Amino acid sequence: MEEEMMNIIKVWSSTLASLIYCYFIAAKIPQGPPRLLFLLPIFYIFSILPFTFSLIHLRGISAFFLTWLANFKLLLFSFNLGPLTPPQDLLHFIATASLPIKSKDDPVPDPSSGTHNEPVAPISMGLRGLILGLVIYCYKYKAHMHEKLVLGLYCIHMYLALEVVLAMARAAARAMVGVALEPQFDEPYLSSSLQDFWGRRWNLMVTRILRPTVYNPIRRVCTGIVGGRWAQVVGLWATFAVSGLMHEVMFYYLTCERPTWEVTWFFVLHGFCTGVEVWVKKSLTGRCRLPRVVSGVLTLGFVAVTGFWLFFPQIVRSGTDVKVIQEYSALVGFLKATKIRVFNLRSFVFFGRV
Repeated sequence: MEEEMMNIIKVWSSTLASLIYCYFIAAKIPQGPPRLLFLLPIFYIFSILPFTFSLIHLRGISAFFLTWLANFKLLLFSFNLGPLTPPQDLLHFIATASLPIKSKDDPVPDPSSGTHNEPVAPISMGLRGLILGLVIYCYKYKAHMHEKLVLGLYCIHMYLALEVVLAMARAAARAMVGVALEPQFDEPYLSSSLQDFWGRRWNLMVTRILRPTVYNPIRRVCTGIVGGRWAQVVGLWATFAVSGLMHEVMFYYLTCERPTWEVTWFFVLHGFCTGVEVWVKKSLTGRCRLPRVVSGVLTLGFVAVTGFWLFFPQIVRSGTDVKVIQEYSALVGFLKATKIRVFNLRSFVFFGRV
């Protein structure tokens, strides 16, 4: 654990130096291919930095923030697009590039979108932290549980862990530079359709970064070829395909094993079904609509069943799930040892004075 603390310093020192370079290069290099060329070394650096960590948690978080989000933001920045344009002060540029944040100066989102930027209430977040702790505790009895029940716990674990971690990051970002983190989730368990689940409630940071980098360009190109209606569907399918490939990359950082492409097929399947759902809803124009309770159960059931089938098997086969649980035990042991050392130090100082 002590070694990983040093690795955190190394990774974020390299990140800061890289982003300072990106910030000042904008004033020297024109937008477009020339700027993109000068940013290619940063793309490479952000792709290898996560391998500095041996802990899966740190490797996965840094890969998500740097290899995926930061690289996609810098790709947009190369063409004067995205959240990094126009460049604000250096501190805001670094925070926006390295963290999933939305500045308070950004336009207020449309209320009809179903999302919001308000932080989760402390009591609600505390409850989620408590449930997460109970889920982790239940892993002690994993050997006596049905396989599907364990996978269900993994789903809850993944959702709550991201909620808790990003809530902590949101508070830190607001205290440091006065910005609010983009919401990662918006109560996905209330989803009424696949479009609602993926577009408005689940992993909203990814949705916001994939829209300008994949969906909008594909839709714009296809509009003149297949028409606006089909261009929307093609853009949607392309977005899910890219999301699947990037999740495959994230799984590689977690497992350090050759990809099996199961998670890619998971997103391809959901992209196809979401596209069909959008097309059907536009064709019916509200003439036939399921009750929200029924559509919600069907949506979450479909996500869970396909997740058990395609999303989690690679994690389980590689033993990554077991390693993640072991890391929690190691963290608890480290915190206890640190507490003991602090107590002994205080006792030494106290009795030394006496």
